[in-house]
Amino acid sequence: MGYLMIGLLTFAVLVFVLSFFLKDPYKELREEIDQLTIQQVQEMYQIKKKLKVLEEELLVDGDRLYGRNPQYNDKKEIHEIIKNQVWSLAQQGRETSQIAKQSSLSIEEVEQIIREFSIRGMAK
Repeated sequence: MGYLMIGLLTFAVLVFVLSFFLKDPYKELREEIDQLTIQQVQEMYQIKKKLKVLEEELLVDGDRLYGRNPQYNDKKEIHEIIKNQVWSLAQQGRETSQIAKQSSLSIEEVEQIIREFSIRGMAK
């Protein structure tokens, strides 16, 4: 019985030592999966870049098609209170440049607001 225990222990030690020298069968598979994952991420990045460029081109072409200037796509919306203030100052006879300075708007925006109020029928 003693020899059997010693033999089994020796066999276990040999198998344990041998396991360090054997090649991992899943190592290649893991490396291939890692490579495929990296490749897929790179391809997705390139596709997203191309899609972004395409969307920008479509926006610019759409603006040209409908007669909009792409520089003014993000035009700020002027609040009604400021529009009323501009109209009030215009009614008082102030110059457009002075109204523009006072309201922090461009002269073109001030003129547009005055035209808008005139069209609405608020001019007296």
